[in-house]
Amino acid sequence: MQLVSTLWQTDDELFSIVKAELYTAVVGDIMDKMGLLHQFLAPQIQPLREDMFVVGRAMTVLEADVVSDSSSRNPVLNRSFGLMLEALDDLKKMKYMFVPEPPHLCTLGELMATRAKMLGAAGAVVDGYSRDTKGILDLDFPSFSYGRYSQDQAPGAK
Repeated sequence: MQLVSTLWQTDDELFSIVKAELYTAVVGDIMDKMGLLHQFLAPQIQPLREDMFVVGRAMTVLEADVVSDSSSRNPVLNRSFGLMLEALDDLKKMKYMFVPEPPHLCTLGELMATRAKMLGAAGAVVDGYSRDTKGILDLDFPSFSYGRYSQDQAPGAK
């Protein structure tokens, strides 16, 4: 273990080494040998652009459909994005956001990607679709999803 601690002192240094020296298949092979099986994301989760790469500590966010009307006594249900914006504000440098979501909607769009990048996030991985592709690509924010689809979480979206 002493050897490992001499290679890096901070997460920034560790993630720089990972970016420079490793790739997904090698990481997968090492994890298999460590007994950490079935660690890959679903194969349909792909980068918005082929050269995108993300490494960091994951912050998972659970996304769920919530249908509400303005008469709900739960104030969270009456907010446009529920708790998603608060979750986004918890992102820190070198973290990336992983959002399992209903596969028929988009959680990640240009506004979310802009805020995440401003907070220093390393990227976003969405177990579903993304939207505002041109805006996300213009940000150069590493983003991974099933692909492009524009349906957002507006009330009644199905």
